[in-house]
Amino acid sequence: MELRVFPLNADRKDDFYEVHNEKHGSGWCFCVAWWTITWDAWSLRTAEENRQRREQLFEIGHYDGYLLYADGEPIGWCQCGLRDRLIKLRDQYKLPRDTDAWAITCFFIIPEYREIGLAHYFVGEILKDLKSKSVKYVQGFPKRGKNLSVDNVWTGPEGIFIKAGFELEQDHPAFPVYRKILND
Repeated sequence: MELRVFPLNADRKDDFYEVHNEKHGSGWCFCVAWWTITWDAWSLRTAEENRQRREQLFEIGHYDGYLLYADGEPIGWCQCGLRDRLIKLRDQYKLPRDTDAWAITCFFIIPEYREIGLAHYFVGEILKDLKSKSVKYVQGFPKRGKNLSVDNVWTGPEGIFIKAGFELEQDHPAFPVYRKILND
């Protein structure tokens, strides 16, 4: 299988929607959860409202992540960008403002490609790209706990960050923060 990772851009919008659709169980969020102001009524939002919000982000030129491809087909998504653009994230984790902080905030691989090690490859390629862009450091926000499933680890499994060399920065029983320095 030939794997490739590319930053999301205007030319790859259709690929974003190919990953984010009902046939893969991901046609509701469109990766806008952190872009909403609060969690209040989040579960009451419709897929159309979320897709409209994603379209608004695209219209202002905001392409906030990476796509994973297998043999030329889009199979994964990782939301990644400057952390402080997501005020709800920063506030929820009680993090100080930091214009150097980048964040991996969402992670999704379509079901038929899960549990074969692609997430590790995906994160590794993203980290290489961020390092080449002189990003100082990136944070990860996995969820911990019992009874975790694909549906509730959308910020990425903790093991992915540990294997990629992230270090625990802020411990919490359910919501730890990990950090990896890329450039001094």
